[in-house]
Amino acid sequence: MHMEGKGVFRMTGGEALTEMLRLYQAQYVFGIGGFQLLPFYDAIARAGNRQPRHIVVDDERTGAFAADGYARISGRAGFCDATLGPGATNLTTPLVEAATAGIPLVAFIGDSNRDHSGKNMTQETRQAEILSPIAKELIRVERGHRIPELMRRAFAAATSGRPGPVVLNIPEDIAHNEWDYPRDEFYVDPSTLTIPARRIRPDQAELKKAAALIRKAERPVLLAGGGIHLSRAYRPLLEFTETFNIPVAHTLTGKGALPCAHPLCLNLFGRYDRVANHFIRSSDLLIALGFKFGEIATIRYTLIPRDATVIHIDIAAEEIGRHQRVEIGLWADCQAAIDDLLEELRDDASRQREKRKPYFSEIQEKKLEWKTRNLERLTSNEKPVNLARVCHELTHAMPHNGILLADGGFAAHWAGLLYDTPAAGRTFVANRGNASIGYGLPGAIGAQLAAGDAPVVAMTGDGGLNMTLGDLETAIREKIPLTLVVVNNAAHGYVKGLQHALFQGRYQSADFKEMNYANIAREMGCHSLRVEDPNDLAGALREGIQEKSGPSLIDVVVTRDPSRMLPGVDVRSQLKIKAGDRPI
Repeated sequence: MHMEGKGVFRMTGGEALTEMLRLYQAQYVFGIGGFQLLPFYDAIARAGNRQPRHIVVDDERTGAFAADGYARISGRAGFCDATLGPGATNLTTPLVEAATAGIPLVAFIGDSNRDHSGKNMTQETRQAEILSPIAKELIRVERGHRIPELMRRAFAAATSGRPGPVVLNIPEDIAHNEWDYPRDEFYVDPSTLTIPARRIRPDQAELKKAAALIRKAERPVLLAGGGIHLSRAYRPLLEFTETFNIPVAHTLTGKGALPCAHPLCLNLFGRYDRVANHFIRSSDLLIALGFKFGEIATIRYTLIPRDATVIHIDIAAEEIGRHQRVEIGLWADCQAAIDDLLEELRDDASRQREKRKPYFSEIQEKKLEWKTRNLERLTSNEKPVNLARVCHELTHAMPHNGILLADGGFAAHWAGLLYDTPAAGRTFVANRGNASIGYGLPGAIGAQLAAGDAPVVAMTGDGGLNMTLGDLETAIREKIPLTLVVVNNAAHGYVKGLQHALFQGRYQSADFKEMNYANIAREMGCHSLRVEDPNDLAGALREGIQEKSGPSLIDVVVTRDPSRMLPGVDVRSQLKIKAGDRPI
């Protein structure tokens, strides 16, 4: 980079990308280098200790998952990069996750030199056509001097409305060639630094109708989805639920809306639940907050009564009434909507709170009944270790500021049901946008870098770890003090559990070789422990969380019994295809 004339910088496109990232206060970029973007990496190298730092990972997919974990905890955009062809197409799965879960990502992908595009250049592929359907926006840079402008556009798209992934497609010649940039082109829009970038308030006429329904309700339930975290609506939600005695049930991604121990928290609802499904079915008003009425949360669309009265609040207008009949739809940011409902209803607060006292008492009775009924398995001493005991020990081991990150399906459902979040906030992370297994380790890398001194514990199955074991090297090399709990059942536990329920003991392609992951991790240079006795769990978790010199891996040998691999009965084992008798 050098001054070309008065107020004009001349630099490569790669340098311009790096300069814009600095202005956006980017801390980390995760990815694997390739020729097309080499000037970008070189600009980072020449900057020394200045941000951003580039962290090389062992697979582009894990780099994007790390960026995703960073974004969820920081509330800022996560960054990843990939070279053209196989590097870019490896981003497909994590970009689907970010798009569906509403996670702000900016992915830089190299593309072929425009002078030779379409001439069978090495690794050239139709990557834009592959990635554009799953990105919130795909921006191709055709003129190098437009990089600052297009970076601002990428940030605005990634962080505004329902957040999502934006792909910046950068041809080789754009990154390598020098371009003139007026000094005043290097600026950022500060309103797009964090999510939600811009809040929208609900229509006031519709808000008054919603308030009238809430005033009348005797047994309302608020259903909190992942939008609660995107909006950071914890303060007004707590005030709302306590002011009007309205309980809150959460989805897997909405977990942390309230602390799980709060008297008005009904915990998880849907495919697996404690008491929430009972109260949803008997409710006279459902208030859906940042919740998409998806398959798992609605037990394949059977949980919500057809005649239920529903208020649906969502930042994505197209989600309101998508397939669920709603009485009132409020297109709004969650925090803004709850704030406005509080003000609209405040003059009637004491009457509402009083009339719901019997309802409050019923909730406490049901919660106590569930705890009493399940205490035995939560404190089980059986060997191999019961997964309920693992979740119970995690609840007690986690510091108040701790974050539990759960991989894909198996770990997410067990932890979502039985782990109790210590505080409101992003204290529980599950990649339920697309529920890809293999998220646990790389997601924890990004989450821990964003969390600072707050400890991050990731819970993954051996199947998820097998997919991403190489990035344990990344965590070791970068000295990232995450704790990885491996629930080792020598199987794809969810698949094997469903095969047991559906096919009466016929198992196919679900089993692994018995492995000692503690030994593998130790050989890689990672602090590790193996737990076979449930009474050793508490000490192992404490030791792992306290280890700050780098990552810790705790290999927990859990049940091999396929009849006990699921946290409850999965509804899919009970459904029948309409045209016949075979289960789906």
